[in-house]
Amino acid sequence: QVQLVESGGGLVQAGGSLRLSCVASGRTFRDAAMAWFRQAPGKEREFVAAISWTGVSLKYDDSVKGRFTISRDNAKNTVYLQMNSLKPEDTAIYYCAQGNTRVILGDTNYNDWGQGTQVTVSS
Repeated sequence: QVQLVESGGGLVQAGGSLRLSCVASGRTFRDAAMAWFRQAPGKEREFVAAISWTGVSLKYDDSVKGRFTISRDNAKNTVYLQMNSLKPEDTAIYYCAQGNTRVILGDTNYNDWGQGTQVTVSS
């Protein structure tokens, strides 16, 4: 059973930064692509960023390119999302997800999800 626990959310002013962390249990973390998704109030969940099992391949939604950086530490079973130049439209609950493949594929390839962490950006 995979468990994912996110942390690092909070309230920040526009232009500020936050770093989200997601710690995974289980032996499968090192062989799995990982991703961050987010869901704003009244909107559907959307993809933010993904990283392959080795950390070599990265993928970002256009809305966060140049501002967000995804990374991972396989020794710590942890994936990170560094968020800079935050905007009010980044306000959402951010979810960590573990993929069922090593490489980055589509959004449907993520089977395990964390409980989410709230990020609120004030203007």
